[in-house]
Amino acid sequence: MKLIDSLWYAFYRIQCLLILVTFLTGCEAMQSTEEFCLVLTTCPNQLEADTHAKAIVEQRLGACVQSSAISSYFMWEGEAQSEAEVLLLIKTTCARYEALEHYLASAHSYEVPQIIWIPVAGGLNAYLDWVRQTTSGDNDKPDHCRNGQNLK
Repeated sequence: MKLIDSLWYAFYRIQCLLILVTFLTGCEAMQSTEEFCLVLTTCPNQLEADTHAKAIVEQRLGACVQSSAISSYFMWEGEAQSEAEVLLLIKTTCARYEALEHYLASAHSYEVPQIIWIPVAGGLNAYLDWVRQTTSGDNDKPDHCRNGQNLK
């Protein structure tokens, strides 16, 4: 078991080194930016998650929303709780965050919804360009495909 642990640790260190080298050399395939963010929120069920995801995309508050069923464990009103929830991962721009937060805070069924903003340090230029274009409202095409490629 120690050998496997050592190999995984070595692999992890190599990955970290590759990321550092990419950052220091300014690899053109990646775009380093603080213009984009990932927003996380949870919903009590898939129906509410789907409702929010559709509204977020239609209002161009986010370019893409992904949903996943999760199990959450948390303290609420002094007691440990656990609930099945749906996690939404919302890809957007920092410029759209305030409007997205306002939408979620006002439309969400939870008294105190989880709304967490995570800055995106970098990503594929083509994808980040698509996120920027999609959330800016300048995109006339209704889908997220460019040049026959699904960029989501």
